[in-house]
Amino acid sequence: MKKETPRQKKIAAVIQKELATLIQGSIRKEGLSNLIISITKVSVTVDLAFAKVFLSVFPSEFSSEHIKSLQENSFKIKHDLSQVMKNQLRKIPQLTFYLDDSLDYIQKIDSALKNPENPISESSVLPSQQKK
Repeated sequence: MKKETPRQKKIAAVIQKELATLIQGSIRKEGLSNLIISITKVSVTVDLAFAKVFLSVFPSEFSSEHIKSLQENSFKIKHDLSQVMKNQLRKIPQLTFYLDDSLDYIQKIDSALKNPENPISESSVLPSQQKK
């Protein structure tokens, strides 16, 4: 995998900031008070044709539904983004939304470490390795 160029990083940062503003504004318009969607990372291809947008959703119970609805409305989101960024970018990349579940993963690790049967401090809890 190639390293991102400085231009890609700058464009990804601007897209991340503007998308966060758009998504938070639409959440406020709909009156959803118990939903937080944060954009954790945006990666843009070299030709600026595609952008992968990684989102973290809280509460995570309905995260797949929110990601699906964002993906279905990606054309409208791209249009709104183009209206905001028309003086900065000539071509707005096609947006693809992915769920970033790293916070849930960290929470599972923390709960496993706080568990009385800590697998790191007590190696007897771990299943024994068998030779094949």
